[in-house]
Amino acid sequence: MELIGYPMLITTSRKPSQRTRSFCKSLDRVINSEYTNRGKMSLRNVLLKSSQLGFDKTAVISETKGNPSKIDFYNEKGDIVLSMDVTVSITNSKGRVKIKELSLKSEMDDLNILVELLGVPKCMETLKQENILVLKKGDNEKRAIMEFYDSKGLITGPKIYIKDWRIFHE
Repeated sequence: MELIGYPMLITTSRKPSQRTRSFCKSLDRVINSEYTNRGKMSLRNVLLKSSQLGFDKTAVISETKGNPSKIDFYNEKGDIVLSMDVTVSITNSKGRVKIKELSLKSEMDDLNILVELLGVPKCMETLKQENILVLKKGDNEKRAIMEFYDSKGLITGPKIYIKDWRIFHE
């Protein structure tokens, strides 16, 4: 199964906490991406670096009070495409996702944009729970939960609770 699109660069807001850096590394482990420390780079320089490295998407993880709280996805032109308000659960699971086999199963039609942004094809098998990103409905229409399942079908981290999102049209 081939991935759609090109890998993504993941970075943080400036001066991230250890928890935010851990979340970025955990996310990098389960999707086709590369994590880099932002350092003193401006957002413009981050987007330029992403383009120079051959990435067509960039995710910037922001935090509130030391915890990851927002994920902004940018396209290759530097335009914001999707912004999600989140809380996260980072587990020390030993499971490994086979990134090249990862697919997405979604109960949330509004967030189908993640197929393109994450470079993850939609899951065609409904029973399969291996190497899969499951996007479940939350307790209201603007809430969702992202869970990753490893190559053995066991849940692995990170778990992302989406509290709200905004999709920006080009």
